[in-house]
Amino acid sequence: MLQNYLFDFDGTLADSGTTTVDAIQAVFADYKFTQPSADEIRYYMGIPIETSFPIWTDHQADDKTLAAMYADFRQIYGELERVNIKLFAGIKDVLATLKADNKELFVVTSKASGAIKRSLKQLAIEQYFTGTIGSDQVDHYKPAPDGVLNIARQYQLNLDQCIMIGDAKYDLQMGNAAGVATCGCKWGAYDVASLEKEKPTYLIDHPQELLTLR
Repeated sequence: MLQNYLFDFDGTLADSGTTTVDAIQAVFADYKFTQPSADEIRYYMGIPIETSFPIWTDHQADDKTLAAMYADFRQIYGELERVNIKLFAGIKDVLATLKADNKELFVVTSKASGAIKRSLKQLAIEQYFTGTIGSDQVDHYKPAPDGVLNIARQYQLNLDQCIMIGDAKYDLQMGNAAGVATCGCKWGAYDVASLEKEKPTYLIDHPQELLTLR
């Protein structure tokens, strides 16, 4: 029986529209690097910018420049997010129902820990979550299992009762590497075929289906 629900954030709980694409392209333009296309950005959604930015700069940016780009991205993203971000339809009701059923809910995300706490508060869903873990709280980013394992260790969770829920293949790869059940979410997915390839325990079309998982 599932007891612990570990959610990705962007594309799973929340729809940030073009926020990520707009913020990344703005930063790359500011620093005179070729802007990655929207498709390139969406392909790498689900992993931290500390992984994707060096790839998109063709490893031509030094550490100091990358650090400045990360900081500028987070500032621009935060400004755009306040206007653009919204929950996917039905998510809040699903979270409330799971919580009322005494399930433990967590967020495991590639966002920084401060950013995810800000986002949960802005969307008025922070009360449903027992804990969160961001990219600055792991030694190895998705798709490594660190995020799931750190949450399990911190809250003494039984891995057999955990499920990792996300819209990107990196979420499913992380869950598989950690040895927990996985659920692919089609509603926020850029590439459904990539989810199918990971052979998740569940692959669902609508948030309400989360209430049927066992």
